[in-house]
Amino acid sequence: MAVPMTELPNPAPTGTPAPAADQARPFGAGPPSAFAPPTPWKRRLQIFGWIVAAGLALLMLIIAWLAVTAPMSRSLQPIAPPSISLMSADGHLVARRGAIIDKPVEVAKLPAHVPQAFMAIEDRRFYDHWGVDPRGIARAMWHNIWSDGSSQGGSTITQQLAKGVFLSSDRTMGRKAREALIAFWLEAWLTKDQILERYLSNVYFGDNVYGLRAASLHYFDRQPERLTIPQAAMLAGLLKAPSRLAPTSNLKGARARAALVTQAMVEAGYISKAQRDQLAPARLDVRESPDATSGTYFADWVLPEARDRAGAVYGAQEVKTTLDWRIQRLAEAAIRRAPLGGAQVALVAMKPDGSVVAMIGGKNYEKSSFNRAVQAKRQPGSTFKLFVYLAAFRAGMTPDDMIEDTPITTGTYRPANHGGKYRGRITLRQAFAASSNVAAVRLTQKVGVDNVIKVARDLGVTAPLTEDLSLALGTSEIPLVELAEAYASVAAGAYPVLAHGLPPEEQGWFDRLMKRQRHFSDGQLEMIRDLLSSAANRGTGSAAALRTSTFGKTGTTQDSRDAIFVGYAGGLVTAVWIGNDDNAPLPGGAAGGGVPARIWRNFMAGAINEPVEKVPEEEQDPDLVNAIANVSVETDIGNVGVGMDQGGMTVTIDGNQLRIPSDQPLPLPPQGVPPPRIAPTQPQENEPPQP
Repeated sequence: MAVPMTELPNPAPTGTPAPAADQARPFGAGPPSAFAPPTPWKRRLQIFGWIVAAGLALLMLIIAWLAVTAPMSRSLQPIAPPSISLMSADGHLVARRGAIIDKPVEVAKLPAHVPQAFMAIEDRRFYDHWGVDPRGIARAMWHNIWSDGSSQGGSTITQQLAKGVFLSSDRTMGRKAREALIAFWLEAWLTKDQILERYLSNVYFGDNVYGLRAASLHYFDRQPERLTIPQAAMLAGLLKAPSRLAPTSNLKGARARAALVTQAMVEAGYISKAQRDQLAPARLDVRESPDATSGTYFADWVLPEARDRAGAVYGAQEVKTTLDWRIQRLAEAAIRRAPLGGAQVALVAMKPDGSVVAMIGGKNYEKSSFNRAVQAKRQPGSTFKLFVYLAAFRAGMTPDDMIEDTPITTGTYRPANHGGKYRGRITLRQAFAASSNVAAVRLTQKVGVDNVIKVARDLGVTAPLTEDLSLALGTSEIPLVELAEAYASVAAGAYPVLAHGLPPEEQGWFDRLMKRQRHFSDGQLEMIRDLLSSAANRGTGSAAALRTSTFGKTGTTQDSRDAIFVGYAGGLVTAVWIGNDDNAPLPGGAAGGGVPARIWRNFMAGAINEPVEKVPEEEQDPDLVNAIANVSVETDIGNVGVGMDQGGMTVTIDGNQLRIPSDQPLPLPPQGVPPPRIAPTQPQENEPPQP
């Protein structure tokens, strides 16, 4: 008997429709979820929460890494006095310099306007932020984007303390992050006044002076508690570029910067505009340090840049320079052996890229720390003719073009060759080798003074230049180092070349684009090197000639007040000067082809590892000898000159020339004119004879 099936109750709640057949769950899918699917906004909130959690985790990892790598443990310790050791390129100690420091300052004991001057120009919101100022950073970014080239920084005083005292001066993001972390740490452990006191007591003020008290005593000979508003403003203004703006060397720049500080004090509400208008510029009362002259000429020259590059980092530092210890000692030995008498001397040697490997600024640093290689401006004499002849080559002339080496009888400027010796019509090569004054002036007349100045500026001469024909003879005063830079440009084949004592820092693409060198044309470079070779090997500079290819030029100023030789060989460019500090004439009619050329040769032979051999002083270029074996006499019909060269004879009668080839007999002199008496002559340079 069949049992009837009973109907099972419907599990679905009343009122809930049964699922449609096409919505049936697939086999094995399991029971339906008891939770409703999330709505879209909840899903977005979950994703945002995951992102925040991941960001916080990453931030914690970064903070942990910074805490391990940043010098947090010593951020509250006393600051060590700064010290810089300048090292030669081959690892020898050149000079070690400590800093001029003094006792720390206390903000509570300072006049209110002293800290206000620093805050006005460096960090106006110092008492309002927590170590990092987002508003200041945003303001600086906005200013830098829309300014006409001036830039602002967004670092707070706390950040500057962290950077200048506890960290290196590199510009990586990691260093900036550590700087911010230490700034927060300092703000947490120190009061604002304590942070400001540490900052003011340790920041760099130029002239190797660190700390407000030392700077106040150094520049104004008074304690910082007695500083006036103009004095405080000047000191606050130095922090932007302490070496460049130090008032002992750049008073005009320091005062201009101080004016910006007082204006910032007005804008910050620290002083009124009426008060600012009544302020007179600060006057210096420099108190020299008893140890201000320790060291060497090169160290004095390179130290300001080394300080700036180090970023005023405290503690012992070593800064590598371009100086070559071996070459520097060779230069000192060459100077000691030279017969200088009472005269002073300067030498600067550099590679063609401007890396200075040796520098001497005087005979005795202990007696005089004045650096005559860099600080002194003296007339370059005939070494300036480099620019004249380069201007001629730019104008299309060549070394084989002819020039008149005869007296200039027109115009108001009447230069003369040394000793009244003239050579008639000669090539530019011969004129350069013999250092003809009148030829250089004629070339300057031909190409224009402005074009000669343009060449000098292109090759790095920044000193003021006279805008008249006397410029051709080197009457404008130029530092010796700028002459060396110009000749280094010829050695390198590109210009300008800038002398530097520290290895160049890596530049960004924009700086490389804006500061790129220009190159000589192949023809111009070959021609000027031809002339420099002729002058150094067979002309007035023959005493400097080495076995290897030698290029250079002598220079002697009026009455032998300056004697110079500048040249290059074997990948090294060297300039040598002798003279008297009071500009008195050198004894015996000294010239650039004498003692300076011999110092140059003795030094260079050792520097480029070439043995020195004695070269007869009378050895000269046959072309030069022939070109200058001539006389000039006065007759009833005017000036009669006779010049001889390998091709024959040139007779000049009152400006009119007659050329006689060597295979033709000499003509009879004009009727009624006695033949000129030609006395045997020795080869002469257009510089005084050498002892």
